[in-house]
Amino acid sequence: MFLFQSIAIKREVYPQVAMCSIIGFFQEKEAFTKMQKGLEIMQERGRDGSGYYDGKVQYSSSANKLAISKSENIIGHNLHAIVNTLPQPLQFKERVLVSNCEIYNWKELATEYSIEAKNDSDLLLKLIFKLGIQKTLPLLRGVYAFAYWEKDTVHLARDILGVKPLWYHHEGKKLYFSSEKKALGEAEELNPRQILKYSLKTGKASFIERKFFSLTNKTKGNVLQKLHLQLVDAVLTQVPERKFGLLFSGGLDSLVLAKILQDQGKDFTCYTAAAREDSPDLLSAKAVAEKLRLKFKYKIITKEETKEYLKKIVPLIEDSNVVKVGVALPLFIACEMAQKDGNKVIFSGSGADEIFGGYHRYKAGDLKKLNEDCYSDLLKIYEKNCYRDDVITMHNNLELRVPFLDKELVAFALNIPPAMKIKNGEEKYILRQLALDLGIPKAFAERKKKAAQYGSGFDQVLEKLAKKENKSKSAYLEQFYQRRNVRLGALISGGKDSLYAAYVMKKQNYDLSCVISIKSLNPDSYMFHTPNIHLVYLQSESMGIPLVVVETKGEKEKELKDLEKALQEAKEKYKIEGIISGAIFSQYQRERLEKVADKVGLKVFSPLWHMDQEQEIRQLIREGFEVILSSIAAEGLDKSWLGRVLTEKDVDKLVLLHKKHGLNIAFEGGEAESLVLWCPLFKKKIKIISSEIIEEKVHTARLFVTKAVLN
Repeated sequence: MFLFQSIAIKREVYPQVAMCSIIGFFQEKEAFTKMQKGLEIMQERGRDGSGYYDGKVQYSSSANKLAISKSENIIGHNLHAIVNTLPQPLQFKERVLVSNCEIYNWKELATEYSIEAKNDSDLLLKLIFKLGIQKTLPLLRGVYAFAYWEKDTVHLARDILGVKPLWYHHEGKKLYFSSEKKALGEAEELNPRQILKYSLKTGKASFIERKFFSLTNKTKGNVLQKLHLQLVDAVLTQVPERKFGLLFSGGLDSLVLAKILQDQGKDFTCYTAAAREDSPDLLSAKAVAEKLRLKFKYKIITKEETKEYLKKIVPLIEDSNVVKVGVALPLFIACEMAQKDGNKVIFSGSGADEIFGGYHRYKAGDLKKLNEDCYSDLLKIYEKNCYRDDVITMHNNLELRVPFLDKELVAFALNIPPAMKIKNGEEKYILRQLALDLGIPKAFAERKKKAAQYGSGFDQVLEKLAKKENKSKSAYLEQFYQRRNVRLGALISGGKDSLYAAYVMKKQNYDLSCVISIKSLNPDSYMFHTPNIHLVYLQSESMGIPLVVVETKGEKEKELKDLEKALQEAKEKYKIEGIISGAIFSQYQRERLEKVADKVGLKVFSPLWHMDQEQEIRQLIREGFEVILSSIAAEGLDKSWLGRVLTEKDVDKLVLLHKKHGLNIAFEGGEAESLVLWCPLFKKKIKIISSEIIEEKVHTARLFVTKAVLN
């Protein structure tokens, strides 16, 4: 008898409307035409009917043929019902709602607040009317995206982790919104931690901040047993009345979900897709499905078939990022199988790595700060995973269920002691212990993580397809989606890390729209690099990319206001959707940057985070970066290091200094500051005409560049 095997939680399932798309246009002369076109683009998200409201008339049709409206303000909806049908938009006392939601506790809320509601969307409309949006959202357990139209005001909001997508475009007095970016063309993703408030009278949009999760690290008692109860509840809360499947890799996350569903007597099928018969995921999935007697189906895709799938998938997810596409391939193919079997819902183990410390890079940081790393990744999960997974499942007429991203479970998991997440070098230790207690064989419970693109074998196929055309994988995937992935602004200081991070993102098909620099008057700023900061002007000119510069006095914490000003200016002027940070290990800088960026509504990309320091500096040198040191402040370094281009032999010396004195090879501890004279982003090199070295002590000195030109 296994410790927790007998636990059973019964939950009544209530009718819900799902698999929808929402769209709206305000102060737009062609509102109806644009809405109709958008609904057609998103028709796979709902074929059970369409409807609109134009401020006067509500119209719905099960045939998707809508009567023409001449209104400049209109909201629309495509419906795909899982259980019952309740056409949208919904109206209640001069309030109107379009939503794409799965609110699992809607019946409980209806009882608690004495509301008569037919389903979750109906409850949402009436609860907002009764309590207001800001009091309503914290009460909701589930995933959602909606627009709430109240007379002259429109609110847009989505679930706090961003599982359900919502895009918008605000320009002049116009406001557009939609479930998918492609339905609008020009759009940015609504930050889940913000509610957009739009005035029809003024045409202005403002944002209301929402509270994210709290970190206390105070979970006590039998944490493993509490986790088990939380996870079973999260799973059963999301089980539908209809036939459903499970995305299955044979790995820990999907396996734990499968065992819980099996123990609770649920009827489901596991689906796996792979690029070859001997792929690690397929081998594991086959073995464990046979061992546990799970219903299991799989499909193997050839190299030629993979290319055909890429033609569908890359435009669908609107992203040519190699990792995203590599994960999208097995996901899409598995969903195809599930859809052909008549499933309406598919479960996924997405989110387990983020809440339980499953990524290998977590081990490179301070394990005491592990929950801070988990928190940071959850801030970004809507851009990294959620939109891709949503559009793929919806395209295949499947509603995605992600129990690991249940907000109650996330709140609990973020406060599990770090020592229970990574123990003796083993990631997701507590989840592996739960797997063992559930009766999952040790060999499968302790199987090492292999990312989906590698475990399925599809990354290797992409490598072969790209090599055949003599291209990198990123360059190869560009042919399927020729727009840049996301418009980004790069925070640059003139040093190696910030420019290398920008280069990495550029190579991954992201659009580098501007560079942003903070000129601190305080040479000892906590946040910003100061030596030779004036040379960012030459770097910007060499790249041919516009520069945003904001000056700060460099006062601790107050300087963040100046950072916010710079990010806001870059967003408004160059329409950026995110920023690139060169942070590697500084929690202080990362946490503050993420907080400011979130407030401005920008995504944060930190491609070097927890990268091995020696690997980083060797790699950028091999990529052609010409880097000099502009200051030194550490034992083992002297002024002879200043002003000369670093080589790999210098890295060898730094490795020895690290062993002898503990020096950070990438200088994250402030041991040195760097200046980039040339990198692959540049069109011309920076040539130093004159400079001055000021030596304070034997191991402390600065190089001041007094004159430099592009050569």
